[in-house]
Amino acid sequence: MPRPHIGELPMTPAQRQTRRRARLRGERPRPPAPPARRPLPRPQRWAAAVATLTPLQDQYRAWLDNLPASLGGSTLAEKLQAIAELDLEELQTIDPPRGYGRD
Repeated sequence: MPRPHIGELPMTPAQRQTRRRARLRGERPRPPAPPARRPLPRPQRWAAAVATLTPLQDQYRAWLDNLPASLGGSTLAEKLQAIAELDLEELQTIDPPRGYGRD
């Protein structure tokens, strides 16, 4: 089956190649995607989670200390008290296993 005509006369192979090269120059290839980040090891993720919880608990304690007296017996106060009473220092002392015989 012959190729379809674009103009009056069929294109020569040189014209076809020139047109293709011009099209390729206009379409720059995309750079390869960066490699996926590997998650941190479990002990580092544990330390990061505990480090996040500690200032958050301090904020909840401050909220509980500044709570109006009218909300003293409410469920909000009970929940804030439960968060404030959590012993996060015990979590900080835990040294999670590294696994696969590396302990």
